Amino acid sequence: QVHIVESGGGLVQPGGSLKLSCTASASYIGIIHMMRWYRQAPGTERELVASITSVGSPRYAPSVEDRFTISRRDNSNTIYLQMDDLKPEDTAVYYCSALDSYGQGTQVTVSS
Repeated sequence: QVHIVESGGGLVQPGGSLKLSCTASASYIGIIHMMRWYRQAPGTERELVASITSVGSPRYAPSVEDRFTISRRDNSNTIYLQMDDLKPEDTAVYYCSALDSYGQGTQVTVSS
């Protein structure tokens, strides 16, 4: 079983920034090839925000492509999501995913 922990959420004003972190761990795994960030706002389905492989190749949802940056610590199962120019519609619980497992999520609230 993969253990996933996210951190870095919080309350920020529109136009502000936050950086989320995620680490996946398990006793039997090495480097996980694909890791992803999802988000889910109240009353909506979970949506894919960004993904990154063990060799890079970041991908983004169109709604965040010019504002969010996904990155990964070399040779590790730790990823980050730098979120800039945040908008109220970015408010959601953000989840990290690896090997079909999800963390508990971290709340991001964008409000003045």
